[in-house]
Amino acid sequence: MGRKCTDSDSGRAELRLEEFLPYRLSILAGRVSVSFAGIYKQRFGISIPEWRVLANLGQFAPLTAAELVQYSSMDKVRISRTISKMVGSGLITRQTNPDDNRALILRLSTRGQELLAQITPLALAWEAELLSDLDEQEIALLDNLLNRLASKVDRLSTTAD
Repeated sequence: MGRKCTDSDSGRAELRLEEFLPYRLSILAGRVSVSFAGIYKQRFGISIPEWRVLANLGQFAPLTAAELVQYSSMDKVRISRTISKMVGSGLITRQTNPDDNRALILRLSTRGQELLAQITPLALAWEAELLSDLDEQEIALLDNLLNRLASKVDRLSTTAD
């Protein structure tokens, strides 16, 4: 990665998107998501938001919709629509939270658990293929760098508030 911006002839800073890390990460994340979605969308008929809800409930359930927003980084409207669709298709269940009647507790149904069990090996194989050009040290370094960047973003976000 070279210089993120340069001084143009007019004396103003110039942003180069192809070198601007937030832009590059966003584009790469979108490409990775769409590429992987081709696997589960074609075989199982689920969308990217449905996959995210399925995976998050598979690991962290029970969750409320507000918690799903945090875990998945999807907006409230998309989460709400996805939950309704997945309840309708029998992939997740929702129950009123006994501690807060306004909140719903979400879990994978038996059908949702079975679907996640079918997708998980495909997801892990896809990830292995994605990383196959990297050696173990590079994978460990990538993991470390991503964790450090995530921590820095968290710190920057709290200071911006």
